[in-house]
Amino acid sequence: MAAAVNDRSAAVSEMAQDWDMLEALMSGTRAMRARGETYLPRWTLEHPNDHVARLAVATLFPAYQRTVSVMVGKPFAKALVLSDDTPPEIEAWAEDIDLEGVSLHVFAAEMFAETFYGLAGILVEAPKAVEPKGGMVTKADQIQAGVRPYFVRVLHNQLLGWRVEKVNGKAKLMQLRLKESATVPDGDFGEVEVERVRVLTPGAYEVWQKQANAETGKDDWKSVEKGTTGLTEIPFVPLYGRRKGFMCGHPPLLDLAFLNVKHWQEQSDQDDGVMYARKRLVAIIGDQDKADLVASSSAVVHLPVGGDIKIAQGSAENVKIGIDSLQALEDQMIQAGAELLVKKPGSRTATESANDAEGNKSDLQRLVENFEDSLDQALWFMAQYGSLKSAGNVSLFKDFGASSLSQASGQLVMSMRGEGLISDETAIAEMKRRGELSADVEADEEAEKIASQPPALGAIPPMDPNPDPAEDPPVDPNDPATDAND
Repeated sequence: MAAAVNDRSAAVSEMAQDWDMLEALMSGTRAMRARGETYLPRWTLEHPNDHVARLAVATLFPAYQRTVSVMVGKPFAKALVLSDDTPPEIEAWAEDIDLEGVSLHVFAAEMFAETFYGLAGILVEAPKAVEPKGGMVTKADQIQAGVRPYFVRVLHNQLLGWRVEKVNGKAKLMQLRLKESATVPDGDFGEVEVERVRVLTPGAYEVWQKQANAETGKDDWKSVEKGTTGLTEIPFVPLYGRRKGFMCGHPPLLDLAFLNVKHWQEQSDQDDGVMYARKRLVAIIGDQDKADLVASSSAVVHLPVGGDIKIAQGSAENVKIGIDSLQALEDQMIQAGAELLVKKPGSRTATESANDAEGNKSDLQRLVENFEDSLDQALWFMAQYGSLKSAGNVSLFKDFGASSLSQASGQLVMSMRGEGLISDETAIAEMKRRGELSADVEADEEAEKIASQPPALGAIPPMDPNPDPAEDPPVDPNDPATDAND
């Protein structure tokens, strides 16, 4: 059966298999709880009510979310830089790149975070040109009317499908379908959100909208808008995580995501085990009266001859095993995230071979370089809309590679400490284990030393909000340094 305009293509469906998991991990505990048995399966003999109770108290260790945040923050730790040959028009547009008051630097950071789903994009659009009134409309008229190109975010879950052809040996988009929504009037005063699909082809676009069919009781998709772009290409730039091919990307931290889901499950098991280790199950062996029994330090229980009372309770050893298992998982998650920062030799040219800084790059540095290329392409589409001869280039901060996995994981440990995800004591223990700190360093001793050491050079001590006037030294009227007018 032919695909409808709103259907996902096979390629998108393949990439989308992991999107729900990544979205839930990025959204936190509430989102993971909302997925129910999807990521926290019910045990074979577990009563549904017990599973609901276990799910209601489950908490997510946000390793994936925090690691993505750390990785996205590194290239944007310093301001994005436009090259010297960037036209002044684009420099001005970059201050409000999306016509919503967002700068190119902030917009780029948002979209770089989207690449961790594997594939997203930037659509470059421009408002409709001012209609001429009795003559030619000048470029100044268009600028005055606010007609200028701008960036539009295309999130991973908006992609529906595309068609590609080889043109002069190069892959070229011939059709692109994007899911959208719009708010339209409903009656005299209300509003309603409707689903739409934008279909782009070289030089043109068409918008389809879902509408209820009263006769069939089903929803139909109808074309509600058409137009031209004035360009010979579809002004869309794909943004990749790990690029696997044209319009095909892979989440860079997918392995970490699976480990985080496993931690979610094991943490729930551990919490359940701790609860049963704390509680006691009293078993009375032998015949007894039907009267209710009361367990307390002042109660007396009558047992028949040969009767016995035993206590069934979870062992502390099992709890310790669970703690060790969770710690091992957390170590694996740190390692999985840190791998993006480790410099690795790649395909090196003769020039690169003479420069280790160029030849050895981390995966994250390579992701950032590809992202820079995509931003350059998006600026070029802006230049085409604006009839500019050049577009300039974008440079992002990339000096953050680590020489070893130990060093990279150490960076991630300290970032997690800064985010409040782990304690000072845990951070020191992890850095000692990696050989970055002496084995003699103790967390409690360091805390005492920090509290007792003097302020750093140049630091201004806090002022006393309630100074005691009696503590002020007396003023000597004969002291020449004293101003008589004071």
